[in-house]
Amino acid sequence: MRLWAKVMREDKILSQCVLEEDGRVVYSHFFDYLSEICTKLDVPTPVLLKQHVLQFAKFRHVKFIPRDFVDSTDFDKLWIENISE
Repeated sequence: MRLWAKVMREDKILSQCVLEEDGRVVYSHFFDYLSEICTKLDVPTPVLLKQHVLQFAKFRHVKFIPRDFVDSTDFDKLWIENISE
């Protein structure tokens, strides 16, 4: 499993990281993946809703926008994409 996370403002990448783990994506562990990514990128962790997990499962990517965060953000979106083959 490889997840590519990008913090973006005005369609420009401010920071990025790749989370790599053995095996496949386990959707019940998605919040753990999200927390680890946010820690690596030094950004607040967004509120994870069922619709986020379903979007990731269906399209292999998910976008978090400022309204998904409890804390204020200085970026437009947090984009997480499954880049596993």
